[in-house]
Amino acid sequence: MERGEIEELRKRNGELEKQVREFKDREELLKVELERTCLRLRTVEEAEERLCFEMGELEAEAVAQARAYQLHVKMLSDRLGLLKSV
Repeated sequence: MERGEIEELRKRNGELEKQVREFKDREELLKVELERTCLRLRTVEEAEERLCFEMGELEAEAVAQARAYQLHVKMLSDRLGLLKSV
């Protein structure tokens, strides 16, 4: 090999090594970003579970209130019927 070829290969090798370092740095940044994203996802999933649980409790409470209201309306309706018959 000639001296010029060797220098050209060394130069190219240096460029490739630089690219490898840059890719490794980028890969590390992407790993960190992925970890953060996974953490945010877990947080959102946990919040979703809590909200679903709370919604279930609120739905059950709304059903209970609706039943109580219906009973109250029926009782008032029955009373009104008795008063009209008097």
